[in-house]
Order: sequence, then structure tokens, then C-alpha cells
Amino acid sequence: MSRLLDGKIALVTGAGRGFGTGIAQALVAAGASVGVNDLDSPELDQAVAEIAASGGQAIRCPGDVSDFAAMENVVQQIVARWGRLDIVVSNAAILPLISFEETTPKLWHKILGINLTGVYNTVKAAWPWLTVQGGHCIAIASGASVRGSYNEVAYCTAKHGLEGFTKALAMEAEPRHIAVNTMGPGKIIKPTSVSRTEFAQFSQAEQARYADPAELGKAFVWLAAQPPARFTGLRFDAGPLADTIAAEGYDFAFAPEKATLYVDDFVARQRRRQE
Repeated sequence: MSRLLDGKIALVTGAGRGFGTGIAQALVAAGASVGVNDLDSPELDQAVAEIAASGGQAIRCPGDVSDFAAMENVVQQIVARWGRLDIVVSNAAILPLISFEETTPKLWHKILGINLTGVYNTVKAAWPWLTVQGGHCIAIASGASVRGSYNEVAYCTAKHGLEGFTKALAMEAEPRHIAVNTMGPGKIIKPTSVSRTEFAQFSQAEQARYADPAELGKAFVWLAAQPPARFTGLRFDAGPLADTIAAEGYDFAFAPEKATLYVDDFVARQRRRQE
């Protein structure tokens, strides 16, 4: 992989397993050093050990994204180690499939606390450092960002809210040379609820149903390597971006259809930004 991110420092939340681990691995392969965040668990240890085994630089940063003080501590650990923070990927999420009738106030607050407030907490904690040299904030989008889904009232609310957060914060962040975007998987990825141990017990055919998260992570490398002023307030999708990178390389001639499944929305957002 091209060393597009040499010298950059990143934080990836929810990186103990699945998509988050793949994003962290891709950023490291591109030259970044990464603070790997998740709840304190053996999976977090394993993710950091895998990066170390590849020759990459990573530190273990346990913490609950729904707790602002915990995320302040995570950011402080990263800055204490490397002196800066350039890239924040807010990946941590939960997706319990549950009806509205069964969604208790406690569960409602937990889902929004991780999926939406968790993004606020992470970006807010990182903000003082991002403003020093500029950078990128990328949160994970979903089909639930643009449409409703059965048994996902709280999750869809959080993901819709995340798009509003992105559009509004991008306006405030642009003068500070910080890009704020979302990135959907764009392909089928392993559910967040499936642990590493459970996934290893899947048959090869079952495992093959899911995209390689490290390959999708290359989309995050590409976006984080862009000048912050180029793209902000937008929604990308890792699947088409990763396919484009595989076919044309990182310096591909940009077109919205190469970067997102939601081309009309992307174009409309760009147009509004330019008005």
C-alpha cells in the first residue's frame, strides 16, 4: 500500500473487532500511527498485537465512547505518545434489532449514547488538537442514515442524526482546515455483535459473505489523504471507493459514482456547499 499517511496520527473507535480493526490496519499500512480504542477486552489487546506484528505503530486506548471523560483520556494518551492527532474515525456502534415497543428508555439512551453521542464525545475530545494542524473526522454511515428499517428505530434515529451533525459541523470546521464526513461500508460487513471467536467458528462460506474490512479500510486512507478543503460535509461509501482504488490506484480521477452509492445526495451537498 502507498504510504499516503506517513507521519499522521489517528484514532479509531470500536477497533477491537471487525470493521474498526480493518480501518485501523489500513491506516497503519499507509504509514499512520493509531490509537486503537474499544471497551477494555482481550479483543482490543488482539487488535493492537496484530498491528504490532505487522510492524505498525499502535497503542491500546480502552474507553467507552458514551463517556466524554473517558474519550478525553483516550485523546490524551494519543497526544502524550505522539504529540498530535490528525485523523478521527468514529466507528464504535451497536445495533440491537428490537421493536419500538420493546425499546426501553434505558436502551434508547444506550443506543444513542454510543452511536450518536459517542461521535460527539470523540470529536469534541479531539477538537483542540485537530484545530492545531487541521485534519479529518470520519464517522460511519449506513443505509439507516437515509431510510428507515424494521426494528431499528433508535439506530436509524442515531444514523440520521449523524448526517445532520456532519453537515452542520463541516460548516464550522472548514475555516479550521478540518474535514467532517461520513463513510458507509458500501458492502456487507460482519455484524458488530459478532465477536472474533464467534466469527472464527463460521464456515468458510459464511465468512466469505462479508467484505474484508482491511480492504474497505483503504477508502479511509484515500479520504484521510485528501486536503481537508477538498471534501467536507459529504457521505462516502467504502465499497465503491475500495473497488475504484483496486482498479485505478489511489490517484484515480475523481467522480461521485466512484466514491458513493448515493450519488444524487453527494452532488446536491457539493452544490449547496459551493453556493
